[in-house]
Amino acid sequence: MDSISAFAMGEASRGNESKVFDWDKAARLIKERKPSIASAGLESDWEFTGGDIYKDGEPVKEGDTYVFLASTWATPEISLDGDIVECYKMQSKTPNWGADTYWPESALNILRG
Repeated sequence: MDSISAFAMGEASRGNESKVFDWDKAARLIKERKPSIASAGLESDWEFTGGDIYKDGEPVKEGDTYVFLASTWATPEISLDGDIVECYKMQSKTPNWGADTYWPESALNILRG
């Protein structure tokens, strides 16, 4: 999606509750499916929001990738070896998570457990 369209979508959805990437669901899916690579991004905007979050059997370290995973208009998704799945909760259901959240402890515990 081009920048002007993304800006227009953001303006049109101003005031809506954000959809936030569900790191715990992502961890469960990764543990269950054991993909060689998992990426995350926003539907229709992966070019600007997406990046690898799991590779070579380990979570990708923060700073080694870029993701932006919260939006009032776009749906956060996870790609597991190319299979894309919606992966979000509404902001009110995850009060401590937002666009800056990256591999919270609860999700890492799911991967380890």
